[in-house]
Amino acid sequence: MRFVDEAIIEVAAGDGGHGCVSFLRERFRPKGGPDGGDGGRGGSVIIQATNRVTTLADHSYLRHFRAKRGGHGQGANKAGRAGEDKLVRVPVGTEVYDHETGELLYDLTSDGQEVVVAQGGRGGKGNAHFATSTNQAPRMAQPGGEGQQFTLRLELKLLAEVGLVGLPNAGKSSLITAASAARPKVADYPFTTLTPNLGVVQLEGRRPFTMADVPGLVAGAHQGAGLGLTFLKHVERTSLFLYVVDLGAEDPVADLWTVREELLAYDPQLASRAAMVAANKMDLSQAQENLAGFRRMVEELGLEVWPISAMSGQGVPELLSALADKLQASRGEDQGEQG
Repeated sequence: MRFVDEAIIEVAAGDGGHGCVSFLRERFRPKGGPDGGDGGRGGSVIIQATNRVTTLADHSYLRHFRAKRGGHGQGANKAGRAGEDKLVRVPVGTEVYDHETGELLYDLTSDGQEVVVAQGGRGGKGNAHFATSTNQAPRMAQPGGEGQQFTLRLELKLLAEVGLVGLPNAGKSSLITAASAARPKVADYPFTTLTPNLGVVQLEGRRPFTMADVPGLVAGAHQGAGLGLTFLKHVERTSLFLYVVDLGAEDPVADLWTVREELLAYDPQLASRAAMVAANKMDLSQAQENLAGFRRMVEELGLEVWPISAMSGQGVPELLSALADKLQASRGEDQGEQG
């Protein structure tokens, strides 16, 4: 299934059933009085976040979601049946916006979280409710209320503790493959990754953590260049950035500055986010020659540098352990605490 992270949907709750006008008719009780039952409530539209769904692709073509209306009341004080709710499943990390105003309505960040996005109409009261001492035979009942209707915009932002960012072909997909069970497509040319990849890293004695490979950034990404804004939004929830740099490139320091500047231009508050640097492709001779100078310049800014080769696995276990340590420290956990 293709990755889709935005969709516009229309939701309509069911109308409530009408109340009933009825009078008790029995052979020996000619004046039995009103016995019209109430209408049933209309069904609501509910959005549920689930880890079983990873994309909004279904909602890019299936856009209309309507709940059932409530049943009408009946005689003998029988209430109408409540309308069936409509459940809409979306990935965890989905934000729900009012499409007309742009207002953020809900942020679904946990598996199983549910929100009612369109409330079903109330059921109308039957004539039994309107009997009084002066009007013992009311010939009126209440109509059912209308269900709510809205146009909503859904936006998926990946929930990852570690976000891999870097220029195209820096080796992010290879690293997430080496570090987790994710299996993104990997090839030796720019813009290989056209969708974010999310993987789970499991280390013995450590709490598992999630890692997202965000598609490669280029200069001007915050203005829409390259894949630009399409995927920059996925870094907003990330707890820790791992800059992946091709150390065999002509100027790896400039490459790192390009990516870092694009992140900060997109959202200056990201400057305060914890970060580390993976100096990748250390299996190349050029990378080994560049390491000392790269490390010196980067560590002067307070960023840790971890030499690795995602292809051979060199240094990857040590990097993952360091990432786990930093995440545990940010959570306030003891080192080695198990999840």
